[in-house]
Amino acid sequence: MRVMILEDDSWIADLLKQIVLSLRPGSQVVCLETVSAALHDWQQHPVDMIISDWNLPDGPGTQLLEQVRQNDPAIPLVLITGRADRASVMAVRALHISAFISKPFQAAHVAASLDKLLPVQAQTRPSTAGNAAPDLLSHLRSLPASALQLPLRQNVSDRLRQSFNGEQLDLRELAEDWQHDPALSARLLAVANSSAYNSAGRPCGNLTEALQRLGLATSLNMAMGLALRQSSTLHHALLGGLAQPHLEAAEQLAERSTALARQCGLDPAPLHTAALLHRMGELCVLYHAQLWVDDGHALEEVAVLRAIEQFSGEFAVAIKAQWHLPMALRELIGACYSLPSSNVKRENVLMRLAACEYDGDLNGPERARLRRLAGLT
Repeated sequence: MRVMILEDDSWIADLLKQIVLSLRPGSQVVCLETVSAALHDWQQHPVDMIISDWNLPDGPGTQLLEQVRQNDPAIPLVLITGRADRASVMAVRALHISAFISKPFQAAHVAASLDKLLPVQAQTRPSTAGNAAPDLLSHLRSLPASALQLPLRQNVSDRLRQSFNGEQLDLRELAEDWQHDPALSARLLAVANSSAYNSAGRPCGNLTEALQRLGLATSLNMAMGLALRQSSTLHHALLGGLAQPHLEAAEQLAERSTALARQCGLDPAPLHTAALLHRMGELCVLYHAQLWVDDGHALEEVAVLRAIEQFSGEFAVAIKAQWHLPMALRELIGACYSLPSSNVKRENVLMRLAACEYDGDLNGPERARLRRLAGLT
């Protein structure tokens, strides 16, 4: 089955794609951003459903739907719109729209609507590798930066999926989860700093700012899209075990840096976020090793450890650039590992001090120097 999504907001398009794949695993989903590209694709390849935004950069999505409806009176057509008033609905009644998705929408409600319209098919799991790489290292080496992802913590993924399946979501518990999950923090920062949500050009440097910019509804949708990915967690025992020390290190460093920031009267949110993300390279390697296993490949611990050593730094750099993490946040993440002597910005000094204390250097000259620079002696 082939489904076309016409949506110029890439984050919303990805969410809709994950919803479709959660309902009909094995489907082919193509995401396009302009009416002209969608018309060209439709003329070349048949589709079984079209989900289209009303307003696109080069015209209304109804231009595509009109062409499709003239050729196929039965294909399900779903229209995404911020104007679901009676007049707007009546304006497109000739298209016999199968369902309207009103913005802002809830992922669970969209899924319930699409599930009634998507053709039923045999549930098959698609291949995720997409290449004939002979080993894990070769596979990781072939990954483009745009494909890199981080794994969700299992409890976060479970709660989001429960909400997606109709269970009541405790927003306080979820907000607490967000403060401890590197993948979700990175995802929301990436969305908040993207051109779709940052028209003023003011970067978000921490999770708190990202949540404020996106709002609850969008934040929940972005989190839901991440949880719906077919491999959003590290369910392989070896990979989960290898990830645990990195998750614990991130959380403990976040606690220490937060305490130091408060002691100095500084906003702890940027330091907390940097600490949470400072092991994202290692977690990224483990996530893609999970995809490698899910695609039917054998996994050896020695290969995974070699992959972590070889690709963690490279993947972390690629993620920072791909997700447009602001320079101030990148500097804080870098300070978890080292701090040039010329860098005396107080937040960076505190981040480096927290890392030294986490590593057990409680009496060395470096800690004493950092405490002086931070104004703690």
